[in-house]
Amino acid sequence: MSTRLENKIALITGAGTGIGRAIALGFAREGARIALVGRRKTLLEAVAREIGRAAIVVEADVREKSDIDRALEQIIQHFGGLNTLVNNAGVLHMGTAEQITEEQWNETFNVNVRGVWQLSTAALPYLRKQGGGSIINIASVLGINGARNRAAYASSKGAVVLLTKCMAIDHGHENIRVNAICPGFVETGLTERVFAQAPDPHAMRRERIAVHPIGRLGQPRDIAGMAVLLASDESAWVTGAVLPVDGGYLAV
Repeated sequence: MSTRLENKIALITGAGTGIGRAIALGFAREGARIALVGRRKTLLEAVAREIGRAAIVVEADVREKSDIDRALEQIIQHFGGLNTLVNNAGVLHMGTAEQITEEQWNETFNVNVRGVWQLSTAALPYLRKQGGGSIINIASVLGINGARNRAAYASSKGAVVLLTKCMAIDHGHENIRVNAICPGFVETGLTERVFAQAPDPHAMRRERIAVHPIGRLGQPRDIAGMAVLLASDESAWVTGAVLPVDGGYLAV
């Protein structure tokens, strides 16, 4: 085990699967203690078993302020502080602006944007007590470029990108760094559902691979490596950055 994150305490949302799980495992390998936060307790518990004693499970919904306050209290009581927040929880509803329902639009923004804002602001006092810290928002390449049938999702991730920049400006003097990772098409349960809904899933997979110059889709571990860097002291002068981790997707 490496020690890049030794003595760091991290809260990771959506930690039960996909990118969140990979980040949690990556942080644990680097010596961090981790609060695994999400709505599906069984999945979180499975990740906690992989990590061992350095992880705790906190069942919470980022849309609910009472859940956030309870989760932070539990984390502070258990670990004694907080150094890093990873806002990874998110939802994806496909469709054009005309096709997306009001319910889907509201859920997208309540989880992807309001949840990030709500948890980040609630965490700020605890980061200040530590003399600073790192907030890492998982946005998307679709927060930088648009795409067909992603009107709500891309809009929400664009909001996360600008929230990241604004918070970096507002809290830099407190040594609180705020950065965004923008993944490309990463193979997770979420993207598998996108493939499954396509008329020809195999053709869609080939098409998605073709737009990534590196010649493959992303894996959750690809995102975890950047998150480890942003949580570590190696990135002490990095804030307000919007970092594509996308196999070259945005370069095309």
